[in-house]
Amino acid sequence: MIGDDVEVVVLGVEGDFVKLGFNAPKDVQIMRKELHQSIAEENAAGAAHIDKIQLDQLLKNFKSK
Repeated sequence: MIGDDVEVVVLGVEGDFVKLGFNAPKDVQIMRKELHQSIAEENAAGAAHIDKIQLDQLLKNFKSK
């Protein structure tokens, strides 16, 4: 168990590999580490594309609300 909500299940063993399954509530997101890192890198790259003028405009709009 991970906490009270996530159950880790061994689905099978094939040679040197162990297949795992997870039972968790639908609102708990479970993903492989490589996928999580890839998404984080894409988000960082996307954030780098916002130029200073766009950022200033976003901040101005945010402050006026």
